[in-house]
Amino acid sequence: MTAPAASHSTNHPPDFKTEFHPRSKRPTLYQSFEDFGQQIPEDMAPVSEPWRPFASEGDYIFATIAVEAGLTSTQVDSLLTLFHRIKQGTTSFSKFEITAPYKGEGVMFQVHARPLWDWALDLLQNPSLAPHFVWDAQRLFKHDGEKYERFYTEPWTGDRWWDIQSRLPTRTENAVPFAFILYADKTRLSSHGTVKGYPVVARCANLPVHIRNGEQYGGGCVVGWLPIVPELAQEERKTGYANFKRAVWHEAFFKLLEKVAELSKVGYLYECYDKVLRWLFPVILILSADYEELCVMTLIRGTKCKCPCPFCLVPSDRLWDLSKTYEMRTSEQHKEALAAYMDKKSVGEQKLKFLGLRPLKNVFWSVEHSEPEQAASFEPLHSLHGGMGGKHMHEELKIALSELGRDFETKLEEQVSAFPRWRGLAHFDTVIHITFSDGNKMRDVTRQCFYAALNILTTEGSPAGYQLLRMMRSYLQLDSLIGLDVQTEKTIGMIENELIVFRDELKAYRACVRRLDETGLKENWNFPKAHLWKHVTRDIRSKGAVRNYSARPNEKMHGPLKDAYQDRSNGKDVAGQILRVDHHRLAIKLIQVCIDAENERTNLAAGDDAGNNEDNGGKFEENTKLGAPQQPTSLSDIETAHKDDRAFDGFRRKLETFLNTCLPTYGYPLNEWIRLQGTHTVREYRYLKVKHVSMVDWEITTSHLRCSPNFHGRRRYDCALIQLSETEIAFVQLIFFFTCKIGAYDDSFQFALVQPLTAGTRVRRLDQDFNLIRVKAVSRASSIFIPVKSIIRGALLYPDPDRDGEFLVVEHIDGDMFLRMKEWTRTRHRAVATAKHIPSSESDQMPTETQSDGLGKRSSLQHSRYSIETNAVLH
Repeated sequence: MTAPAASHSTNHPPDFKTEFHPRSKRPTLYQSFEDFGQQIPEDMAPVSEPWRPFASEGDYIFATIAVEAGLTSTQVDSLLTLFHRIKQGTTSFSKFEITAPYKGEGVMFQVHARPLWDWALDLLQNPSLAPHFVWDAQRLFKHDGEKYERFYTEPWTGDRWWDIQSRLPTRTENAVPFAFILYADKTRLSSHGTVKGYPVVARCANLPVHIRNGEQYGGGCVVGWLPIVPELAQEERKTGYANFKRAVWHEAFFKLLEKVAELSKVGYLYECYDKVLRWLFPVILILSADYEELCVMTLIRGTKCKCPCPFCLVPSDRLWDLSKTYEMRTSEQHKEALAAYMDKKSVGEQKLKFLGLRPLKNVFWSVEHSEPEQAASFEPLHSLHGGMGGKHMHEELKIALSELGRDFETKLEEQVSAFPRWRGLAHFDTVIHITFSDGNKMRDVTRQCFYAALNILTTEGSPAGYQLLRMMRSYLQLDSLIGLDVQTEKTIGMIENELIVFRDELKAYRACVRRLDETGLKENWNFPKAHLWKHVTRDIRSKGAVRNYSARPNEKMHGPLKDAYQDRSNGKDVAGQILRVDHHRLAIKLIQVCIDAENERTNLAAGDDAGNNEDNGGKFEENTKLGAPQQPTSLSDIETAHKDDRAFDGFRRKLETFLNTCLPTYGYPLNEWIRLQGTHTVREYRYLKVKHVSMVDWEITTSHLRCSPNFHGRRRYDCALIQLSETEIAFVQLIFFFTCKIGAYDDSFQFALVQPLTAGTRVRRLDQDFNLIRVKAVSRASSIFIPVKSIIRGALLYPDPDRDGEFLVVEHIDGDMFLRMKEWTRTRHRAVATAKHIPSSESDQMPTETQSDGLGKRSSLQHSRYSIETNAVLH
């Protein structure tokens, strides 16, 4: 192993360490925070006319609009002629016919396929994508202050990529995987659901996630359209017909994999962007699908078989128990049982039934190092958001509420409707009679219903409902942990521990339901989606973070396909017409990526970064940027306009005191006391962008905060997390953003009037049972000024409906907030443990708010009101 660079002190080792696969012959790399993840590709050759074959960029833009607008074929004939001239990078679809035997006869089906390897070559040969390909397996480590801890992000950071690269032929130098991510699922094309499509989407795992999961060229691409075997009433529930449908699927899928299967054995020699000749061996690294589709891909028999899990051999009556671990499935098990079936049907059928398998060959066996049991992956959109949480637990919640009566159902919906708005969080006025099944929306429903139901499903009024909320709390913890884009060994351990917590809460819930008489609540939780997340930690260690195999970006591709059916199809040869439109869209993406790359190269050459200065042309001041400016207003007018709001009492006087105390600490010496007159003007702003370093992936991310009396027709005053002192952080509610100029200084100072949420609160059983973080607002008259740049990030706080001025921190809005609140809780517990050793006489003299403030330590609000530290980014 290479030693750390000499420039680093032995007391301060480099932040990151990257170990490359031995076959790459690359030394271990040590990097700082600033350097980690930075990729500086060589300058690309300029392209003077990237919009070709169109005559001008204007013609290209017009063509894009025409295609997206769904014009008739007559109107766009000339445009389509141009699209057909785009040869490189747009391999088109071909139609194939396959035949599968059923009851002694061959049944024919049509398959549309864009051969997978042809699509891969299109990506490889694209100059805009070429610099971004990653070939060698990596093991990543971050120093935590004591040791290097491994973490997982992209697919090549997982163990499966490392193992595959180790198994490639040793006779070939520079042998690397070309890894595919494949997704397949049926979708309704018509609004009434009678017309369906069966697209297959491919993504390249060698490209980084922002490209791979993006919507531009290099992201997901429809590569196939599978046949749908009709559901015949006379064949319903017949094992033979079920086997026939699976045989059709695997026979059709082979048309996509035919070339890939051949090359997976012999490799493909290719000179990559870095001028290195590599042998590329295609592999199917990840299969992304819902449970029903995974059953087809892995050829298990589904929910009714003895072992209904696609990953392991858990018995069907133990699916709920996450504390038990069972033997993992392998391709060898299936091949041996199938060989026994071919040798003697009765013996083989018994073995196959015991394993829950079908008597068919799996198409993925044809591709080397692509065992379907290992490629199959946990999928959170369907298993969690549209399954365990969004379907099963939400239905239980509705039943528990219905048993309490209509008034309680109405109360829940009113409280959900009043839930604070947040960017990226869907808002709902009804959650009882939901008419949609969108997993993304159900994820948000579950998050909001949990908090809204805390004062409804109580221990006295609904013991089963209260226990259901405890289970939902554990579910939300798991959902947040599983969704982290960077997984460390620590967070993986947290997932494993929380799975046991969930199992215990589920066990208690089942026992609670069992004690009830007539109820519609569910006692039997033996269904696959209650078990599948048992395997998520294995998938993370094997294939990186869950976003690598989430179906979320693939499901988004259904929308354009449905639009093509509605707008551009006459109902005949539906697949052919839809795929023709999809091919045109791919051509547009190809041209657009060339234009974007050339524009980026030109802007960099000119040193032009004006494109980043949106929002009225303002610039970031360190970590913050104000927006939505209002007309300048005098201090006296502000006091008059807000005379009914105690937060603005003595606004001019408080601001004057703040400035005289604060400015010298920021390097602005004062020769005399600043005096503000009522005519002094400030400019109000109602929008703020705050950049901060995410605790999840250590990248810069942005919070968008509103402070407005009328944002889309309603008051919107967000909350935020601020740096209260050098060692303390605190929550505040935003009241007023503004800038002002002071005397001889040319600088315009940015401040915010806020209401601290630092008042003491008593410890409540509810908070203990659910590990809630509760904060309480000081009086409005105790509002304070802070520098805008002391704001760390935005925060979503749910007002307790039963206790005025008290809030519950919604920690599940994103991974960064979730991890910050974990650290908050650990800090509080350490402070409480330390306080136990303080002599009682000293403790008795501490203020009330000190003994129960949000951090569990002495609040410095009183003496830091006018001297808040400005270090606004926490690492």
